[in-house]
Amino acid sequence: MDLAIQCITKKYATFTGRARRKEYWLFALLYFIVNLVFAVIGGSLYSASSLQALNTVSIVIVLVLFLPSLAVTVRRLHDTDRSGWWVLISLIPVIGTIWLLVLLVLPGTRGSNNYGEDPLGSDTSATNAALSETS
Repeated sequence: MDLAIQCITKKYATFTGRARRKEYWLFALLYFIVNLVFAVIGGSLYSASSLQALNTVSIVIVLVLFLPSLAVTVRRLHDTDRSGWWVLISLIPVIGTIWLLVLLVLPGTRGSNNYGEDPLGSDTSATNAALSETS
């Protein structure tokens, strides 16, 4: 979960660099859980003033998390060696959203690419070293 928290704190509006799949999907999970919690709380409220206050808080949270969400999506696309402008493909109804989802699920390019060093660089070298020791 540290990776998801870093997207909000340290990399709030960082559109440069690369984000590995784990970072993107942990952030997406955190975003989903926050929205789910507010939906459940909103569904359990019966008072109109309480519901209106909760809706206001929900809108503020969505607005606060919009920029980090966009930034981590762009960094994830950078990891697959694609421009961040590919986010706009989601504006095409249904097919664009599916296409973007496929791009976000694809593994990142190994080694450095046009957008920076491999975020898994240190992890893969440690894994390769461990595998060579066991052989």
